[in-house]
Amino acid sequence: MASLEVEGVTVAYGGNLALDGVGIAAEPGRVTGLIGPNGAGKSTLFDVVSGLRRPSAGRVLLDGRDVTRMGPARRARRGLARTFQRLELFGRLSVRDNLLVAAELGPERRRAARIADDIIARLGLSAVADGLADALPTGAARLVEVGRALAVRPTLLLLDEPAAGQDAAETERFAVLLRSLAGDGTAVVLVEHDMGLVMGVCDEVHVLDLGKVIAAGPPEVIRTDATVLAAYLGES
Repeated sequence: MASLEVEGVTVAYGGNLALDGVGIAAEPGRVTGLIGPNGAGKSTLFDVVSGLRRPSAGRVLLDGRDVTRMGPARRARRGLARTFQRLELFGRLSVRDNLLVAAELGPERRRAARIADDIIARLGLSAVADGLADALPTGAARLVEVGRALAVRPTLLLLDEPAAGQDAAETERFAVLLRSLAGDGTAVVLVEHDMGLVMGVCDEVHVLDLGKVIAAGPPEVIRTDATVLAAYLGES
């Protein structure tokens, strides 16, 4: 069973459609990519999936259960976690405390300290663990935000441009992390503009343009799809 199923989701702003009958799925143990030009509707779709925005039509299912009318907190308790395109860290807290805040709200709150330590080690954050989040460069701050999402022990992880601000070495390590998370059985959905990362790590890629899915398939198919090249890469 898919961890996430989005069926016919439409979001209207006045007379404009931000999403128009969108359908995607994400399965446990796989990294699913969601790409498209700026304004294609990617972050809007994440808002719908996470419960921050109610769709005009369509539905969202988590592990087969319709959660379309559930709020974000109830969806989080069902195993959904996400990051945001704009960094949302607690800047005046340490890296460790950012993770502890999340772990203490998760299903294993009695193990919060151990969970935070494990994530710090897994993400290679030991050298900055006790420093303020505000002092981190963007690439490392993105990693802390991913770690905070992991602290609630999600089964479905939505990542909105997590590699923004990372250098080449950081992105390479992040790709290894994504495959490792999928190997743990997590369903990962990745919105990202770094095509090298997307094509290298994703099992399947969905392409949005003007609020519609214009292509879906494995990376080797998407990278040569004429419709994708025209819409996303600006090639004929």
